[in-house]
Amino acid sequence: MAERPEISVVIPAYNEEANVVPMYERVTAALDGVAGSFEIVFVDDGSQDGTWDAISGLARGDARIRGIRFARNFGHQAAVTAGIDAARGEAAVIIDADLQDPPEVIPELIAKWREGFEVVYAQREAREGESWFKKATAAAFYRTLRAITNVDIPVDTGDFRLMGPRALEAFRALDERNRFIRGLVSWVGFEQTGVRYHRQARHAGETKYPLKKMVRFAIDGITSFSFVPLRLATWLGFAVSALAFVYILVVIGLKLAGINWPGYTSLMASILFLGGVQLIMIGILGEYLGRVFDEVKHRPLYLVGESTDHTVGVLGRGSSRPHPNGPKPDGT
Repeated sequence: MAERPEISVVIPAYNEEANVVPMYERVTAALDGVAGSFEIVFVDDGSQDGTWDAISGLARGDARIRGIRFARNFGHQAAVTAGIDAARGEAAVIIDADLQDPPEVIPELIAKWREGFEVVYAQREAREGESWFKKATAAAFYRTLRAITNVDIPVDTGDFRLMGPRALEAFRALDERNRFIRGLVSWVGFEQTGVRYHRQARHAGETKYPLKKMVRFAIDGITSFSFVPLRLATWLGFAVSALAFVYILVVIGLKLAGINWPGYTSLMASILFLGGVQLIMIGILGEYLGRVFDEVKHRPLYLVGESTDHTVGVLGRGSSRPHPNGPKPDGT
């Protein structure tokens, strides 16, 4: 593409063969006549089905389509990051390939951006096709995360959003390995606003976030933006110490009064309780220490196997170097 497009639509995809073409059709229909010019950047996160073949076929027929294929599965957050790194547009929209987030909302995001907002996030009013358990746990997670962090992360909001040029430049400078993108975008600041929408049921295929991945994702979000779990160790330590001190005084008082109860049950209860608290706190410390270990290794966040236009190098993020597609100091 000779000129820089106004909008880049970044679409991470993992085993979404049946959704690639419908996604393309709905995105182009939504943006035709709305965006001055646009590109669609598909990122294949090491799919095992025909996702890459579908992306490559679209790219051969439409110059606005670009595809990036990972060397293996690196995860959704890495795929979003790769798409933003490769995006050439003045602004970038992030949207998943499963069509739960309707592309028809994108013009509303663009309209808010043109009003002057740097980040426009899509906020869910309803979630179709999801169990009550997933809805309840998601609602609890967003509200808990907001309560324990000093970053204003909007509730009921996923990665579906638009980022303007200043937000993109700031985001590309963030080089951490364990990424919670919706938190990072909130952290960079700038003028942000939301657009409310109804999230639809998945168009085809299976969810890529079963319970195990949801728990992992929640832990990543909390440990990336809050030290409250670490402080919990201190609070519990003081609380348990206070209870133990009171218990000692009670035991001494009973001893002086001539009351001497067999202490096996109470002793075992105390040992098990303290042991459980210690193991939980060691686990919390391990979560944070593991993230430090990941950061100091400084491996690339992702590796690119191939791309449709051969403009993306093999190495993904491995340093905080300025990105060639990011805005230049003169604003071009």
